[in-house]
Amino acid sequence: MHEPEQAPPFEIVAREDFSDVTYLLEIRHPLMAKAAKPGQFVIVMAHEHGERIPLTIADFDRDKGTITLVIQAVGKTTREMQQICRVGTRLYGMVGPMGLPSHLGGAKKVVCVGGGLGVAPIFPQARGFKESGAYVIGIVGFRSKSLIFWEKKFRSVCDELIVCTDDGSAGLKGLVTLGIKAAIDKHSDIDEVVAIGPPIMMKACAEATRPHKIKTTVSLNPVMVDGTGMCGGCRVKIGEKTMFACVDGPDFDGHKVDFDDLMARLKRYAEEEKKALEKWQETCRLSGLVPAPSRASAGAPPA
Repeated sequence: MHEPEQAPPFEIVAREDFSDVTYLLEIRHPLMAKAAKPGQFVIVMAHEHGERIPLTIADFDRDKGTITLVIQAVGKTTREMQQICRVGTRLYGMVGPMGLPSHLGGAKKVVCVGGGLGVAPIFPQARGFKESGAYVIGIVGFRSKSLIFWEKKFRSVCDELIVCTDDGSAGLKGLVTLGIKAAIDKHSDIDEVVAIGPPIMMKACAEATRPHKIKTTVSLNPVMVDGTGMCGGCRVKIGEKTMFACVDGPDFDGHKVDFDDLMARLKRYAEEEKKALEKWQETCRLSGLVPAPSRASAGAPPA
């Protein structure tokens, strides 16, 4: 007897909107929550005919059995998810955790830097370092005070927290590199800096620490496409080697990453993504739906 097809188990149990383009989804998946480690990512499909997109795990709760994703509505798929992913609905698929977990042991004093959407995935890193016994200095950067999120969560796992805003409406006025300078000026014994965010931000962080010869780790999630190493889209130059961000990383030595090549690769699918977005927006218009608002944003390639 043919068994009826089961609905996908990936129920969205919580949602929070941080701005008109940034939103949080908490998804029930007990086994994945049990296995997840800082630095890893998942592959998500919103519906049966949806695109497979890689998203960094922003948090996981082993007791609740949930995985948290913080998403920016930039391209067609992430804007579509912003419209349809509500509490009580389900994702069609979610695979993971994928990627090599971050190495958290050994460092006694660590600076964890998150800029823009990189603020969310730097949280598990900061918590992981704190749990391993390190002194953790958190640095988070936003455009303005109104866009700040998770400040209380960061203060709960950081010994010090430096908030930076572009317009000076909260914390230090300037980029996260200003926070790095402040941390280095105050602490001469920093073992490692971990930075997650748009490639141009991670490049600036690596250059800020290079003169001080501080180990700097960056997460190259923004360059991923299919997340399995098969498409070749996430090839990155690390020193003299060519590696794949999704299977060899996503963490790499920031002082060895060829960021110029990485940022050029990010533009590879710009025209295709533009066409897909325009087609989706036209479909929304004809069906009477209102497309999610658009705002230019640095970071992961539009998905």
